[in-house]
Amino acid sequence: MRFGLLGTGHWAADTHGATLAAHPQAEVVGVWGRDPAKAAAVAAQLAATPYDDADALFADVDAVAVALPPDVQAGFAVRAARAGCHLLLDKPLALTVEAADEVVAAVDGAGVAALVFFTNRFRPEIERFLADANRVGGWYAARGVMHASIFQPGNPYGASAWRREHGGLWDIGPHALSVVLPVLGDVTEITAVDGPRGTVNVIARHVNGAASELSITLNAAPNATVVEQVFYGENGVAVVPDHRQTTSLQAYSAAIDRLLAMAGTGAGDPCDVHFGRTVVRILAAADTARKERRAVAL
Repeated sequence: MRFGLLGTGHWAADTHGATLAAHPQAEVVGVWGRDPAKAAAVAAQLAATPYDDADALFADVDAVAVALPPDVQAGFAVRAARAGCHLLLDKPLALTVEAADEVVAAVDGAGVAALVFFTNRFRPEIERFLADANRVGGWYAARGVMHASIFQPGNPYGASAWRREHGGLWDIGPHALSVVLPVLGDVTEITAVDGPRGTVNVIARHVNGAASELSITLNAAPNATVVEQVFYGENGVAVVPDHRQTTSLQAYSAAIDRLLAMAGTGAGDPCDVHFGRTVVRILAAADTARKERRAVAL
């Protein structure tokens, strides 16, 4: 499959681009970025062609991999879908429900395959955990703590403007929800409060009456970083496996495989744009709850 790459940052070049270039069933044809000089540099790194016009790139490829800020991604995803390109998107799908709806409508209208790269959902150890959890059943609560510290010297994501503006809720929150939702189901009510160091603390009620709580930040003290998720149920306690067993590049390679399968068979995928929109809807409600200091029904 001939891919175009949108984006020129660290994640675009070193994860999306590098994995696509190494994949036996993918070819990186071209690169587009808002800075032409950076696009040329990433294209040279991937032995691809830099494009000044994203629509011209869409016309030359079968699929587009997007590694842009989410508010920028949504608009390009709509244009690429309407051009007939399959989509390998990043999380979150968008920063508003309205923008996510537009992506879903464009994908469904064009009949293209579209996958959102929730990294953990492409790690086999996490997928095995979720399958086992759903087989056991009886879960009534979940707790997650995801405290990262990206604003440190040398961190490739520390200069990200959208992460600084929207924080861990929108950056890490999708990772947490991508694991919680398959076990506890959709969210029907949510509340959230701010804490020190950009922390957002979220409590959600799920469709079956279960409840989950998440504590999320990108600005934890450097010696206080942690990633953990735990489920509690009638049959005991289950700890989500360490996500570092599978690298981001290996996970992204699995995402390419699944996009190829979707495009080849027309089948759906648990991480399609419809799921991506569900996650955006929950994050937007949590953001409203945090800002307005009230519970929000979904």
